Parts: sequence; C-alpha cells; structure tokens
Amino acid sequence: MADSVLLHFERDAQAAGALAGLLGLPCVMLERHRFPDGEFRLRVPELPAACAVVFATLDDPNEKLVELMILAGCLRELGVGRIVLVAPYLCYMRQDIAFTSGEAVSQRIVGRFLAERFDALITVDPHLHRISSLEQAVPLDDAIALSAAPAIGEFLARERPGALLLGPDGESAAWVSAAAQRAGLQHAVASKVRSGDREVQIVLPEVELAGRQVVLIDDMASTGRTLALAARLVLQAGASRVDAAVTHALFFDDALQVMRDAGVGEIWSSDSIVHPSNRIALAPMLAASLVPVLSRLKSSR
Repeated sequence: MADSVLLHFERDAQAAGALAGLLGLPCVMLERHRFPDGEFRLRVPELPAACAVVFATLDDPNEKLVELMILAGCLRELGVGRIVLVAPYLCYMRQDIAFTSGEAVSQRIVGRFLAERFDALITVDPHLHRISSLEQAVPLDDAIALSAAPAIGEFLARERPGALLLGPDGESAAWVSAAAQRAGLQHAVASKVRSGDREVQIVLPEVELAGRQVVLIDDMASTGRTLALAARLVLQAGASRVDAAVTHALFFDDALQVMRDAGVGEIWSSDSIVHPSNRIALAPMLAASLVPVLSRLKSSR
C-alpha cells in the first residue's frame, strides 16, 4: 500500500490530476452514485493508503459537505490513519458572528465539522474578516490559508503590463497590494459606502484613471454587482478599458452578463472553481504547501 494517495470526485479531475502529478502521488477518482431520492452512494475503488489527500473544492456546499462526511467516515473505517482536505474554495466562511439573537455562526460550526473529520486543511483565499487566522475557524494544527494574489499578479504582469490594479473595497486592500507587489504594478483601493440595507455606493480613490488600463481584482465574485458598479465608475472616469481578475469564480445566475453590460472586457479567475474564465492554476502553490504537511503527518504516526 502506497504511503499517500490523492482522492477526488470526477468534477475535480483536471485540477486534482495536476496536483497529483506535481507531487508524484497516485490519483484515484471516487465512485459516486446519486439515487432518485437525492442520497449518495460513495465508493473508494482502490485500497487507500496510510494517508489520503482528498481534493474537493466546496462551491455548491450543502451537497458537498454531506459527501465529505460520508467519505471521511468511509476512509476511517478502511483504516486510513491521516486525511488531508485540499479545498481550494472553502464554503461557509462569511458568517463569522451572530448579527441577531439565535443566528447560527456557520463559520464556527462548519469549521468544527471539518476539524473533527480531517487532520489537516489547505485552502485558498478563504473569506475571513473578523479573525486573523484560519485556525480560529477550523481548529487544526495544520489549517493553512494560501493566497492566489501573487499568482494572479504574475499573470496580470504578462497580460496587462502597465495596468492599474484596483480593489473594489477596503476589505480587498491587502490582497490587491500583494498582487500588485508581485506584478510590479501600481494599485489603488476604492471604498464602499453603505447607505441602507440594499444600497451600496463605491467611491473611487484619488488616482488618475484617464486613458489607463484598469484591472479590478478581488478574492471572489458571486453576483458580480460590486465589480460591475466599480467598472462603470472607472470607465466614466476615463479609463481606456477595464478587466477583472478573481480567485473564486462563483458567478451565480446572470453575474457574467451584468459585468459585461457594465463594460468589463476580459474576466479571469483561478481554477479554484471550474469555470470557463479559469486562467491561473493553483496546483503549484497547493503542492508546495502540501509537501511539508504530509511530512509532518508521516512523522507523527
């Protein structure tokens, strides 16, 4: 039995295969059958190793969390001693406090759920605001949050040399700065002003935009409304073109069309979530982080 193996579902085959190739690990696709009533049957088609790396990005989270619960239980019953979850996109990290009495703090609850089933977790750009480290949400010694900002910066240095990188709000400041530093490009950050429950305004920074190429960058895009609003303002200020780059391409419903209608040209993303906009591969950074984790887990057995 090999020391480690990488397991994945069919939907993650390409990204999982790239990661396994960099690490030299056997790559095994899990068998998954969905019954008419919505329940799943999962099967590990080959005898697992002493350490299993489970690759599963967690968009569409309600279904995928159930899969992880069943899979982790199956692996333990099969005698796997260590299980590492590589989840390029990590779900349920937004809700980090209870805003009203009785409201569930899903970040804490889902974090404990994962910590009880896995020995280590590696993710990319989790949506954390009020905590300083992923370990506070997922109580594991190896709860590792990587950032795609440097990789996106390198990509933009090739695709848009001389562009201004613009974050849509203050929460993106550190992320935009890291991408710009790697790219050697100028950056700025807009501010978001909320005047009501559903009324949001963006105020552009005091920087010359006339005639410039601008790339809006953020950790994720879901409805696309914030990026679309920023794009309109940037073009109104005289920018020659505006593109967008994000880590997590959630892009629900008409998000892409909303952004296109606002004047966004190219839309690029990492491959944390499978999407036609994927241009930045995360496998190299995931592999570099996973090697020492596997070494630590091996030595702790």
